[in-house]
Formats: sequence, structure tokens, C-alpha cells
Amino acid sequence: MGGVWQNCTDQFTSHHVTLGVYRFWATTRERKYLWAETRFIDDRLEWTGTGLELLIGFVLVIILFFVPLFGIQFLQNALVMRGEIAAAGSLTLLLFILIFYITGFARYRALRYRLSRTYWHGIRGGSDDQGLGYGVSYIWKTFVGYAVLGLLIPWSMMTLWNERWSKMSFGQHQFHAIGDYSDTFKRYLLFYLSPILLLVAGFAIGALSFAFESPATAAISGALLVLFFYFGLGLIAMAFYAKFFRVAVDGLSLQKLDFGFSARTKDWLILFLGDVALWLLAAIAVALPAIVLAGTFGALNDFQMPQPGSDFEAAYLSFLLPMVLFALIPFMLVGPFIRYRHWRFFITYLQCYGEINLDELTQSETTTSRHGEGLLDAFDVGGI
Repeated sequence: MGGVWQNCTDQFTSHHVTLGVYRFWATTRERKYLWAETRFIDDRLEWTGTGLELLIGFVLVIILFFVPLFGIQFLQNALVMRGEIAAAGSLTLLLFILIFYITGFARYRALRYRLSRTYWHGIRGGSDDQGLGYGVSYIWKTFVGYAVLGLLIPWSMMTLWNERWSKMSFGQHQFHAIGDYSDTFKRYLLFYLSPILLLVAGFAIGALSFAFESPATAAISGALLVLFFYFGLGLIAMAFYAKFFRVAVDGLSLQKLDFGFSARTKDWLILFLGDVALWLLAAIAVALPAIVLAGTFGALNDFQMPQPGSDFEAAYLSFLLPMVLFALIPFMLVGPFIRYRHWRFFITYLQCYGEINLDELTQSETTTSRHGEGLLDAFDVGGI
């Protein structure tokens, strides 16, 4: 498994810095490019989705999710004002369950849609399962995962992954997902116990510092604990997810093909640090010209705020709007680069073993939806 990446930055960024409705067509062009530059065994992938499908999915989310959501919130306020607290509480619980159901349903439908629009050798994937039952599974498995003090979250994550992929197919062959959550539990337990150990260490350091009257030691130790809380826990969480994703993909197979994912924690860390660096570069690209130009305008007005109705106020406002638009450009450029990096990361470390007989591979007969990812695409959730 591998990718072919030629003239990527020029071609990739030239079409995808967009605002408004055109973003759905821009997303389609982006995926067409990424899929076409990705080679699987002896042929490139092909994306056949359209911008109109994504737009329809987005509109359906607005109609079927956000409109009822706002309606329920208004009804809740009305019930509270009338003193019907129990009814308002029941409505809140129903809303909470509904949000969980739609989240799971959207995850399933997004995967189903992307497989149905991905072609290889003229063959596509998909599923005949509509995902209604998966939404129910998402509710109760997520609840169980958190109910036992959060200790079963790895089980919840892995079983949902297995269920989601086991209902998918490519051509006439069904995917099989048998990832074992127990292989990830040690790393999760490390993340789970770290805050407790951190709290114990904080009390111990505080007690020792008080006993030996050493405020300097307490200050240094406190700073180290804060750094560990913000960065150490994040690194441990990344280590858990790296292990989870590796185990999940390693348990995935399609007929005689077995998949694997070789990225380790350090590879995920490099990916994350690269994303942070891109955002910082965008911020610097915005901040430096803004500081220089703001200083120039300030010097012309003796660093005083423009007076209402003055000529300088009009000049200031005419300067402010272009600066705001200019500030948006670097941040809009970051998005395409990050999506490209994530796709390349996924393709680079994805592995495939076994054999496939093209003579036996026939076109999928699964039904295809007429609209895109909806909720997930509305919030621009990536494929990984």
C-alpha cells in the first residue's frame, strides 16, 4: 500500500481555500485528487462522490437535527417557566440520548458513504445496513464504557469499531473486524491512573515542602506537575490511541487480505507537532504584518483611538476590513495542508498482506445513499 505524491502543494492548495457553499465542491475536488494520487497494489483509487451530495447531506442535517434541537430547547425553557421541572428533565434526557444516537448513526453513514464512492478497478464498497441499529449500539456501548468508572472505554471503542466495519463490504466480499480491546488496556490503564498518581504526588510534595519549609522545592515540583498534567497526560493519551488504532486495523480483513497499521506513538507525535507548527506559522503570518500596519496607523494618529466622524476613523475602518480578510487567508490555507498530511500519514503506514483474485472480484450490489456524510461532513470530521 502506498501513495504517489507529485506536485502536491501546488495542485492541492490551488482549489481548496474556499468560503460558503462552494466548500462542498472543493471537498470533492480535494478527495478526487487524494484518491487519484493513491495507489493500492496495481491501480489507483477513484473518488466518485459529488459536491451536490455533500450539500444535500448538510441541508438534511440542518432540517432533521438542528431545527428539532432548537425546538426542543425552546420547549424545555417553556416547561421550566411553567414549573414542570420533571417534564423538562425528561426532555433533557431524551435530547441527550438523541444526540448520542445521531452521532453514532452519522459515524456509520459517513463510512458507508465513503466506501460506496471509493472505486478500485471499477469496484466499489458499501453496505446494505442503513445504520439504524448501529446508532442504538453506540448509545448503550458508550454508556457501559463510561458507567463502570470509565474502565470499559477501550472495550466500547473497539467493539463499536468491529461492529461498524463488519457491516461493510467491498465488491461482493464482507469485511471482518476482530480487534481485541484487551491488547490496548495496559496503555489505557496508564492514562486512567495517571491523574490519581498525579494527585497523590501533589499532596506528597506539598506535605514534604511544608514539613521541611522549602517553598522553592514546592514551586519547582508544582510547575513540573502542571507540565505533566498538560503535556504528559496528552502524550499518554496519544500512546493509547496509537496502540488502539494499530490493534483495530490489524484485526481488519477482507477475504484473503489482512490489513495492518505500523505507526507508533512517535509517528503520531510527529504528525501532531507538524499540525501545531502549521497553525503557528499561520498565526505568525497574520500577526507580523498586522503589528507593523497597526503600529504605522497608530503612529500617524499619535497612538490614539480614531475620533468618531473623523477622516482618520474612515481610513482606519477601510484598513480594518482588508486586514480581517487578510488574516483569514493563512488559516484557510492550513486546513488543506493538514488534511493532506493526515491522508498521507494514513496511507503511508497502512499495510496490506495476502492475495486478491481480480477475476473473482465482482461489483458490489449494495445500495448507495443519494447524499453525503451529513453531520460528520458538516463538522468536517476526517476519514481517520
